[in-house]
Amino acid sequence: MGATELSAVLWHERELLELLLFKLEEQQLLLTAGKTRWIPFATREIEQVAERLRESGLGRSVELDAITAEWGVDAELPLRELADAAPDGPWGDILRDHLQAMLELTAQITAVRDVNDALLRSALRSTQEVAAGIDGDSGTYDASGTTGAPARGARIIDREL
Repeated sequence: MGATELSAVLWHERELLELLLFKLEEQQLLLTAGKTRWIPFATREIEQVAERLRESGLGRSVELDAITAEWGVDAELPLRELADAAPDGPWGDILRDHLQAMLELTAQITAVRDVNDALLRSALRSTQEVAAGIDGDSGTYDASGTTGAPARGARIIDREL
């Protein structure tokens, strides 16, 4: 029965990987739409799914230990080699299918995560540039002991924009 439980755990991990991909794509949509207000919520959801994946990994380890003992193979075998060591029957193909699907999902997750990272860095840079432009006085002193900021006079604010 160990292979059945292992397969169930792998299905659960695949579902979590798909959910993680969805949450990352959701974050990407928010970033590209400029809806930065919701980014902390999306990030928190991503972290929650990642935590669930870590917990599922523990369950997989338990099932892997049981199946390697049942099949009489090394307990440290990666999933690919475990699939190759499977006894005659469908389990080798089933494990290879799980592995292939998880590798594809992981590649997609990595690609979306990298794009999101670039979008987040760009948003941060833009925010820093805007913040720097709001107050030109950096608060640093030059050699003469002054801040070097121009004297401020009256400002005209056009509220019709």
